[in-house]
Amino acid sequence: MAIESQASSPLGPPACEKDAKALEFIEEMTRNTDAVQERLLAEILSRNAETEYLRRFQLNGATDRDTFKANVPVVTYEDLQPEIQRIANGDRSPILSSHPISEFLTSSGTSAGERKLMPTIHEELDRRQKLYSLLMPVMNLYVPGLDKGKGLYFLFVKSETKTPGGLLARPVLTSYYRSDHFKTRPYDPYNVYTSPNEAILCVDSFQSMYTQMLCGLVMREEVLRVGAVFASGLLRAIRFLQLNWQQLAHDISTGTLNPKITEPSLREVISKLVKPNTKLSEFITKECAGENWEGIITRIWPNTKFLDVIVTGAMAQYIPTLDYYSAGLPLSCTMYASSECYFGLNLKPMSTPSEVTYTIMPNMAYFEFLPHEPNAPVLSRDSPPRLVDLADVEVGKEYELIITTYAGLNRYRVGDILQVTGFYNAAPQFRFIRRKNVLLSIDADKTDEAELQKAIENATALIKEFNTSVVEYTSYADTKSIPGHYVIYWELLVKDPANSPTDEVLNQCCLAMEESLNSVYRQGRVADNSIGPLEIRVVKNGTFEELMDYAISRGASINQYKVPRCVNFSPIMELLDSRVVSVHLSQAAPHWTPERRR
Repeated sequence: MAIESQASSPLGPPACEKDAKALEFIEEMTRNTDAVQERLLAEILSRNAETEYLRRFQLNGATDRDTFKANVPVVTYEDLQPEIQRIANGDRSPILSSHPISEFLTSSGTSAGERKLMPTIHEELDRRQKLYSLLMPVMNLYVPGLDKGKGLYFLFVKSETKTPGGLLARPVLTSYYRSDHFKTRPYDPYNVYTSPNEAILCVDSFQSMYTQMLCGLVMREEVLRVGAVFASGLLRAIRFLQLNWQQLAHDISTGTLNPKITEPSLREVISKLVKPNTKLSEFITKECAGENWEGIITRIWPNTKFLDVIVTGAMAQYIPTLDYYSAGLPLSCTMYASSECYFGLNLKPMSTPSEVTYTIMPNMAYFEFLPHEPNAPVLSRDSPPRLVDLADVEVGKEYELIITTYAGLNRYRVGDILQVTGFYNAAPQFRFIRRKNVLLSIDADKTDEAELQKAIENATALIKEFNTSVVEYTSYADTKSIPGHYVIYWELLVKDPANSPTDEVLNQCCLAMEESLNSVYRQGRVADNSIGPLEIRVVKNGTFEELMDYAISRGASINQYKVPRCVNFSPIMELLDSRVVSVHLSQAAPHWTPERRR
């Protein structure tokens, strides 16, 4: 029941006293955004004044914004790599941070083919935990009764590596799940998981997934929300159920545990949870044995109120598949974070994916914004960019995110492009647009992730009438042919095999994609003949799951794995090409006319 005395919170009446304090904190931070940012920067600069990195720029103890901006350059990961490598190799002097670097968080991004290492310090766990503690108080404003059941979340850890100097290097979520903040978290009726810690912390991905799914099935009627970090992770869980439901049903029927679950602590805790239940086993068999998996989430977990997954950015293309499996349940994106820094939260977590905006919390780091103008000339070191403070961004404009952290990243380019959608109090709210990158290029053309996503969406409109959707895709710039051309790999979900899209329709999809691409691409196709017809290669169902398995076998994190939107690594190309079932090409050239110059 809402605490009526606290009903004056502008966000809404809190569900309990603890929530009231969290909502009050959000109000305080968002009302005083600029002052919080100013204090935070001064604290970072004061604390790290004697670091080798900041001494290099002769701040001479200054902690004000103007001196900081005039003296400290905007940098990329490659700029910091020499310092990061020294720390990784064992140099314990205060290079980037006055506090010891406690570990490295491995980014999902890469530099020269290697995963990026982000330095962090112990207290960052407190800062991240603070943001986590705000999520459920906000969600409780929109979805009542979450204290009356549990969350079925598929969460995973990755085995850790060590740098030559002995520091741990691991994904940010592995760091969090292995921390006492997570393992010894106090009981909270609004935040109970079906998965025991032992299942989440098991490094064997099969044993972890199997036992988390088993617990979710045993507690099916208690589940009120289903989630994973990314949409792709939840779909992977559904695929796992498709492949393993018979063994899961057997375990539930007999009250025994799959012999493949060999981790002793895991066997012990799960064995106590699984009791013979013939009725439940028969139910699972009935639901999973047939060909129809539409709405399977709501059929098995009938009390689910929403799916908690990231479906913004590159994850947006999973939305139709999630809708198919969940019978259109609401999709909730609760927070915005990365390995470098946790940024903020969604104050309207039940908004539709296309309307998701994140409010950046000014206590997490010092934030600056580089106006993003795609056609602007590249700035040189001699003409540094003019950055905008968090409180001074303008609605409607796009910016590249720049952060300064306690752990020693100073004016660091994260690479995310955000668009300001409005303000909550004095805190701006942002829509995540894309990662700043170029995916495909044959000649002078440059196609980024957002353009490719849009082209895919336009093309898939042609196959909707066949009740077919694109489950997954990636791309490849094929420069072996002359001229080179774009190759798009599609895995399709055909709901009625008797009415699947024809070759002619799929050829039309190729042209629809080309019509959606930028004028430089279309000029190369039409006028310059420097780009060949776009090609779609349809691959067998399950191909992208194999691609993920391959990436995980090479050290990728199951939590942070995202299907690459462009591939060029030979073993991956060979895997994809070995699964091709049909090939389609544009049968005509896209429309292009010379642009008029003013």
